[in-house]
Amino acid sequence: MKKVRLGIIGIGIQGTSYADFIKEGRVKGMEIGAICDIDPTKKEIVSEKYPDVPFYENYIELLESGNVDAIITTVPHYLHPEIGIAALKRNIHALVEKPAGVYTQQVKELNDFAATKPELTFGIMFNQRTNPLYQKVKEIIENGEIGEIRRTNWMITTWWRPQGYYDLSEWRATWGGEGGGVLVNQAPHQLDLLQWICGMPKKVYSNVKYGYQRKIAVEDEVTAMLDYGNGATGVFITCTHDVVGTDRFEILGDKGKIVVDDSKKVTIKRLTQPESEMSATIPWGDVSKIFKGEGISKIYSEEVVEFESVWGAQHIEVLENFAENILEGTPLLAPGSDGINGVRLANAIHLSSWLGKEIEVPFDEDLFLDELNKRVTEEKTSLIKH
Repeated sequence: MKKVRLGIIGIGIQGTSYADFIKEGRVKGMEIGAICDIDPTKKEIVSEKYPDVPFYENYIELLESGNVDAIITTVPHYLHPEIGIAALKRNIHALVEKPAGVYTQQVKELNDFAATKPELTFGIMFNQRTNPLYQKVKEIIENGEIGEIRRTNWMITTWWRPQGYYDLSEWRATWGGEGGGVLVNQAPHQLDLLQWICGMPKKVYSNVKYGYQRKIAVEDEVTAMLDYGNGATGVFITCTHDVVGTDRFEILGDKGKIVVDDSKKVTIKRLTQPESEMSATIPWGDVSKIFKGEGISKIYSEEVVEFESVWGAQHIEVLENFAENILEGTPLLAPGSDGINGVRLANAIHLSSWLGKEIEVPFDEDLFLDELNKRVTEEKTSLIKH
């Protein structure tokens, strides 16, 4: 195989982006094998934009056409595991979009099946993992440069979505259509990066607002407190109603601090000695000088690194890495099995708010699904009444 023939299942905004990247020759080792969408009107658009690319209205027909070696699932969240399993069953490599699914049980089913097909490539579109900024942050943490983590804070409110966005289609921002709001639609990358860099919390307590500033059933405002089980804590804040938005990620360690601003600039402050040693050894007279700003340069060094981010480059890198894994065995940047971690974190945040209490991670997955299904049912009943 010289090139991977990719089947794009779902040719909306994201699917079209991937098709264009490949058509323009920007993804090494990959070509478009076929395109699928349940909307028959897309056939004419596809034939104009991508002549000679077969079009299917049924993804099973695409999988069994012999035209594809691999697929990507740019479809509603609930369908990612179902389509991923269907592809792997037919010995077709699978790259699923984020989130890997809506609830952990369905993602587990996908992961378990993928584990029975180790010869196939199973990846997830966590394009932020290719971002050199977050790779650097992860490296600093793993190298112990700021010591043991004491606290994490991430405020990511740059997802402003007006009511018109939610009104685009009936499935959007619904429990039955998307399985949630900002946690499953806009913020999965940050939930993945948070646990990828800092580890999974052991407990979650959240305050979540549903339809707070928008006429929707799902969440548009989230504040979650994280307990890592070793004394370290965290706060994760996100929403879709902040028109000016903030993206600030802080990680405090016992030997320093990392601050990420706007996913573009990283400031690393490395202490000359661990904070606990400073606390035990610095005389109070010297501390008062520090408060006045005297001798502060002797306490820590500061490094500032800024990164340029070209739109689409990260997605292309994931697609290329996926192709390289199939063709050459290059290790995956984002193995598909990792997708369950962000879903588990989002589920825990939802469940905590639904039950009004702290949730241990892992949690009762049957209970979560029961609570989710209650909301799906209530939503259907409400639609019938209206």
